[in-house]
Amino acid sequence: MQATSHPVLRDLVLVGGGHSHVMVLRHLAMQPEPGLRVTLICTDVDTPYSGMLPGYIAGHYGFDDVHIDLFRLCAFAGVRFIQGRVNGLDRQQRRVLLHQRPAIAYDLLSINTGSTPHTRQVMGADEHSIPVKPIAGFNQRWLALLAQVQTLSQALTITVVGGGAGGVELVLAMQYRLRQCLHEQGRPAHGLRFVLLNAGPCILPTHNPRVRARFVRELQQREVQVHTQAEVCRVEAKALHTRDGRRFATDHSFWVTQAGGPAWLSDTGLALDDSGFIRVNEYLQTLSDPRIFAAGDVAAFTPRPLEKAGVFAVRMGMPLAHNLRRSLHGQPLKAYRPQRHWLALISTGARYAVASRGPLGFWGAWVWRWKDQIDRRFMRPFQQLPVMAASHGPTRPVTLPLTAAETQEMQAASHMRCGGCGAKVSASIISRTLRRLQPIANDDVLLGLHAGDDAAVVRVPPGKAMVHTVDFFRSFLDDPYLFGKIAANHALGDIFAMGAQPQTATAILTLPPGLQHQVSEQLLHIMTGALDVLNAAGCSLVGGHSGEGQELALGFAINGLIDEPLQGLMRKGCPQVGDCLLLTKPLGTGTLMAAHARHQARGRWIAQALTQMQTSSQNAAHILHQHGARCCTDVTGFGLLGHVLELLGHADPPIPMAAELHLNALPVLDGALQTLQSGIQSSLHAANRESQHVISNVTDFMHHPAFPLLFDPQTVGGLLACVPPQQVSACLSTLQEAGYCHASVIGCITAASSHQPERIRLTGQVN
Repeated sequence: MQATSHPVLRDLVLVGGGHSHVMVLRHLAMQPEPGLRVTLICTDVDTPYSGMLPGYIAGHYGFDDVHIDLFRLCAFAGVRFIQGRVNGLDRQQRRVLLHQRPAIAYDLLSINTGSTPHTRQVMGADEHSIPVKPIAGFNQRWLALLAQVQTLSQALTITVVGGGAGGVELVLAMQYRLRQCLHEQGRPAHGLRFVLLNAGPCILPTHNPRVRARFVRELQQREVQVHTQAEVCRVEAKALHTRDGRRFATDHSFWVTQAGGPAWLSDTGLALDDSGFIRVNEYLQTLSDPRIFAAGDVAAFTPRPLEKAGVFAVRMGMPLAHNLRRSLHGQPLKAYRPQRHWLALISTGARYAVASRGPLGFWGAWVWRWKDQIDRRFMRPFQQLPVMAASHGPTRPVTLPLTAAETQEMQAASHMRCGGCGAKVSASIISRTLRRLQPIANDDVLLGLHAGDDAAVVRVPPGKAMVHTVDFFRSFLDDPYLFGKIAANHALGDIFAMGAQPQTATAILTLPPGLQHQVSEQLLHIMTGALDVLNAAGCSLVGGHSGEGQELALGFAINGLIDEPLQGLMRKGCPQVGDCLLLTKPLGTGTLMAAHARHQARGRWIAQALTQMQTSSQNAAHILHQHGARCCTDVTGFGLLGHVLELLGHADPPIPMAAELHLNALPVLDGALQTLQSGIQSSLHAANRESQHVISNVTDFMHHPAFPLLFDPQTVGGLLACVPPQQVSACLSTLQEAGYCHASVIGCITAASSHQPERIRLTGQVN
């Protein structure tokens, strides 16, 4: 979470993680703008560098070599990252509309989403072809094809539709990689057949005849069948049909043609060209709205047509960054002047490339090495982020221009802000936001959130006992909606672990200061996220308290209900010898979030951890109870070992209890072992490790890679339960079928002598 000494005054929202926007992000990281909150919205955590994708497909690069980690880059730049799907724009209210979450407000907006193959324009293409974009979807299909070829037992035909540079590079890269796979297995590659279909009269139409002739020879030598004047009009599962009546049998069809802007742009009212791209002027500003900019493939540059090439997207990055900053300050914009001729380096799959610039063309292995150096030099600044105090916030004074009303508002707020009543969020913000929140209806709530009274009034149903818990912590990520969901899940965990049903929640919230509409928006996002979780759990929000502070923080007091007598109550301290220890979620959130704060965690690791944090334990608790769980707790700040000790508690009858933990069986989040081995630990890790003296054979396992996980504090960790051995197999299967795919049996309860201080024994293979 990026803390700053400046209130939020303006919102810059970047939609899409394309080449232009990653340049903007780096520029803003090196020269932050005090008072400006920047938000990047993207469907994927990793964004590919198009220049290296053919090399990745050919096997010359790994995934991380060719992708920019947006999560990590945003953390470094002090930018709020939101992984979400854009549905449209509300230009009147200046909001970006998102799928299944609140809209994001903007003062200035930039769009750099790239282009999207228009497969829907061709019958059957959407169902039966593999579009190259978005890259994340293509990569999954490509990896599946790689796995299929590993066990290939019959002939396979692969067809690429599109004869531009992208299509030619793709077919040659795929052929090289798949043939290499078969060669490494000592198997012949003659069963692989490759076809390239192009709608026009020649391949590479935007390149000179010398370059085209070179690739015609290359494709012939590589036995790739090339068909021109072959415009595909219909796609079937195993065939492609062209407009002139030809039919091409195929097993896999890859689509690298007929690209356009994303479909949601059509309803924005922005001026678009015939392909659905946003028309922009020489300042990269949309023709329809001076507050909206666009760059890269999604932009149609009106001063003169530009090819959809990565070189232009990269070159637009710095002019876009400067014009966004100038627009925020009300300064004149500067024109972007694209070059007339540019150098294109087109690879052939092998470590060999062709250079094309205007009428020039040359090739060789040395050209590939040259291209490799250029590409790696471009990627290096995004992969080797410098050490800088980005998280401490900018120290320069705010220079963003404000209206007279905004200036008066900020002056009044700064004069009255103090540690008492002045630290409260204003009543107008709260009332305006509350009107937009809809807690779940509950007949037992007699006076609740919208009543306006000083406290809620809630009925306790007959035959029920109340279960109370409270939880509060500061945000560790910059997405308020997501944090609201995680905070609510974390607070509900204790109720679920007890086997109770949550009834009501009261919130306590700290919000960073800012202009009223920005504070109101953040309050709406965080409470909408929380309400999505509370409502799904059947828990009604009945009230709360808010205040101002430097960092966003949220907590809840939760009231739950359980039947009397307390037969369904799952408590600590009552296991039986022989019980199996079952854990419902993987470990590692503590070390991963510590690594994220240091910009040393991969975004996909953090994305997986956040997904686990958003997973409710309500259903898991119900399944555990159905299968006879004797006691249960949720694994949180004390780490796994601390919560195992809590489960052991004081047995009744007083039989000394111990536990055996299988280190090899611990479920682990991706990346957690890597960050722990790098020495990255949560701030609570050392305190949790003070309890390692309870492990009888600790010296034997201190070098086991999973050993540090015993002390890693968790956020919204899984449930840890003692399940009778005769029911554990059915319980585990039911949990996994219910979506708890990492649920694992991690140990068992054993007997211990009354004089034995060590209560834990570890097992597992130490490499």
